[in-house]
Amino acid sequence: MVGDPLQPVFGGDIPFDATVNEIESRAELDVHLAKKSLADLVILGLRLDLNPPDLTGVDVRGALFIGCRLASDDVEIDLIRRGAHLVPPFDARPYPTHPATLYTPEDLAFGFAHGGFAGMYDTQVYEHFLAHGGASPDIREAIAQRLHDAGIDNALGKALAAWVHGRGVAGAVGIMGGHAAPRGSAAYRMAATLAWRLASVGRLVVTGGGPGVMEAANLGAYFAARPATQLGQAIEMLSAAPHFADHDPYTARALDVRKRFPAPPKAVADVVGRLRHGGLALPTWLYGHEPANLFAGQIGKYFSNAVREDSILRLSRGGIVFAPGWAGTVQEIFQAATKTFYQTDGPSGAFVFLGVDHWRELPVEALLRPLLAKSPHGDQSHLVVVTDSLDEAMTALSHRPG
Repeated sequence: MVGDPLQPVFGGDIPFDATVNEIESRAELDVHLAKKSLADLVILGLRLDLNPPDLTGVDVRGALFIGCRLASDDVEIDLIRRGAHLVPPFDARPYPTHPATLYTPEDLAFGFAHGGFAGMYDTQVYEHFLAHGGASPDIREAIAQRLHDAGIDNALGKALAAWVHGRGVAGAVGIMGGHAAPRGSAAYRMAATLAWRLASVGRLVVTGGGPGVMEAANLGAYFAARPATQLGQAIEMLSAAPHFADHDPYTARALDVRKRFPAPPKAVADVVGRLRHGGLALPTWLYGHEPANLFAGQIGKYFSNAVREDSILRLSRGGIVFAPGWAGTVQEIFQAATKTFYQTDGPSGAFVFLGVDHWRELPVEALLRPLLAKSPHGDQSHLVVVTDSLDEAMTALSHRPG
């Protein structure tokens, strides 16, 4: 998808195993134009006002143009008259209302080199979000945000389909935990090491895309193809800016690590490679005051935190790791437990709680075991594992659900 000239080119040039009825690039469009038919196809977010294609004589009956910029009003009227449907892009917004791909770290960090944290694309969208009502936007802004999130949903489905096709059914493992865990802390190192081990054996690491434990997990997945010593070196570099509240140095250190340990070009040439090299992150602009997590391979950033949280838990069917955290993490624990109790999204993997002392202070085990034992699908209490051992965690997560 081509963004506004003043914005990043979202998602880069990453081939997808796209659904057969969706067109997401000019190259794909040209293939269909040569056949003289766009009938019943969906054309997503293309800049058709630049080097405009010749659409005369092309069958457009039932074609759906979503978020495409066309050369003129006359072209739009002609397409509608010939049976096409148009959902135009929203103007004067810093984000795409119809994204065809997930974001990349490069997209979110765009602008940092010249404007620092305040100049980043990610920050600019957050400022727009705040200025237009935050979580309570007016109707126009709400529609634009919902369209954006629907596009992310669609792109996420295609990315995961490509992962399954390219890797087989490799279980996705969610890693949750405190956003405030400093870089270099015990919780940070433990999450990074566990994610490194999981990604090294082909598991897809899924996080909430924020700082702290979530960054650590995506960092571990980012280094999956490298030795553990290099992961340790990266953590030491990051530890020089341990707290996310120091926005500029925090982000600068992440970019320094990516520069020193760049992703091999072949590893990020397509969506499967990106997911293998950093995993998946699903953050939200509701928490846009937190710096972007720049180690995930693919990023599905949402305006709706509720949709985002449900998506993380829905995808993490291979198990969920809960590193030490407080209110937000505890909320996610019981959301996940409800899904497992009812098997809302199918059978569940293990619930691994890292940090025995922390999770005994917050007695989740005592609450979860009796609850999950009463599941209508049979006793699920065996899924709860509280440990300080990464080996024990790996063993628990090696058992696939079902």
